[in-house]
Amino acid sequence: MDYSKIELSQRALCSQYGASFVQTLPEEKLGFALGTAGLKPINGLRHPASAGTSGWYIWCGQTFSESAEFFDPLHASHIYAIVPDIGRLLGLPAGYRFLLLAGEYLDVWYDEKLLAV
Repeated sequence: MDYSKIELSQRALCSQYGASFVQTLPEEKLGFALGTAGLKPINGLRHPASAGTSGWYIWCGQTFSESAEFFDPLHASHIYAIVPDIGRLLGLPAGYRFLLLAGEYLDVWYDEKLLAV
């Protein structure tokens, strides 16, 4: 996997949305709802990073659960392989959310409430 190309695409997307670039390193952990893999749309939100985690939580489909078992901890490198469509989004800083539908429709927005965790 060419992480330099991923970083370039992340920087470009951040610039497009007027957001500062905050890299998600391949070895950083994030929460991914493995049980939802393959569903559409793909949703993501980023809380502030802490203790080796990137702050990202990603799930697929229409349903979100607050159950402690909903998200599985994964290294970002695995997400780049499992859901390559979102690699370009993982440079957005804390407070951002995204919704990606079938690789064509993308909505990115800032949600200040994500910073209060």
